[in-house]
Amino acid sequence: MFDFSITSASDALAVIRRLQSAGFVAYLAGGCVRDGLLGRPPKDFDVATNASPETVRQIFGHRRTLAFGASFGVIGVLGTAKEPTEVATFRSDGTYSDGRRPDHVHFGSAEQDALRRDYTINGLFYDPVEDRVIDFVDGRADLANRVVRAIGDPYLRIAEDKLRMLRAVRFAATLGFSIDHVTTDAIRRLADQVIVTSGERIGAEVQRMLGNRGAPIAIELLADTHLLAVIWPGICGDFPSLERAVRLAGAVQPPDFAACVAAIVAANAQQPAEMVEQLSSLWKLSCDQRDAIDQAIRHRDMILAADAKPWSVIQPLLMLQHRDTILAAAQAWAVAGQFPLGGVDFCRNRIANWPADRIDPAPLLTGQDLIARGHKPGPAFKPLLGVVRAAQLDGEIESQAEALEMVDRMIDRP
Repeated sequence: MFDFSITSASDALAVIRRLQSAGFVAYLAGGCVRDGLLGRPPKDFDVATNASPETVRQIFGHRRTLAFGASFGVIGVLGTAKEPTEVATFRSDGTYSDGRRPDHVHFGSAEQDALRRDYTINGLFYDPVEDRVIDFVDGRADLANRVVRAIGDPYLRIAEDKLRMLRAVRFAATLGFSIDHVTTDAIRRLADQVIVTSGERIGAEVQRMLGNRGAPIAIELLADTHLLAVIWPGICGDFPSLERAVRLAGAVQPPDFAACVAAIVAANAQQPAEMVEQLSSLWKLSCDQRDAIDQAIRHRDMILAADAKPWSVIQPLLMLQHRDTILAAAQAWAVAGQFPLGGVDFCRNRIANWPADRIDPAPLLTGQDLIARGHKPGPAFKPLLGVVRAAQLDGEIESQAEALEMVDRMIDRP
């Protein structure tokens, strides 16, 4: 079920063996068990144990442990992998007065720990020493039936942490599962409360949904559960705009969060710049993400028509930091709207087949060259150099001598 030759998995196995040899219960827990049972490579290998946080630190030594979540029973154990193995003490949670995190926790048993988790598919444990799955919540059955189901009362689970609504959608979309009808009903009724969670947490979930091949399914589920209107206001007020958003999300290949957002915003928003500003604030996007979305929207039409434009007009766009996002969004627009792909193909062919020094050759002229030629520095330099650069890229001139002659003609022109 697991490849323990992977460094992070090997570290987790070593932690479990050490804890068990000291007389404690220790299992792999949560998402890594779910993914292992589904045959998917886990991203993280987390350990759960009945040893207290202080006991974990005593067993592994304070130099090898990090108390980055000790108040919630989580200790990091340093191993050979880049990231420490997270070791959490079995616990039950107290009340969630802010709808985001427990006010206090009580250390307890493996069963109590499973019952306080969000969904049955995340409530499984695995003992790698005995090769045994421990299931207190019928999670294996829901994995087999491909269902996301809340553990216990879904209203209570969601009331504890409102972000769990978005997590249900993400799990269903990325795994290709359905959400059981009772859990879906709870999400619909509580959807407007998701906003009490931080923008960073909402944004992180949305990024994982829309940066995944399950993005179109995620948008459909967000709409069906009434979450879309809360976390992405104004984007899908009617069926045609929703259908268009789903089609665009599916056309972004390979999956790219910024390209997906750019494609949907530009196709549905009357004021794309205002919506990007709103989403940036709501989802707490980084400056880099916002720039990528802005550039993809701004340069869409030029990329789609690239095969009919001078190379000097298109070349600067292919030098931008977010070139791949710009092209991915443009391709999605073309595919979803059944427009010609000639412009996108032109750009991709140039990138694939031209060496870097041909795509972006060194300028034939600089400001210093103009000064050496006897021209007085000033604001006219920039447009002059721009004209020369365009002529160079379009193959109209090929040498510095030709470039200087061109400048002389422009300056001497009455």
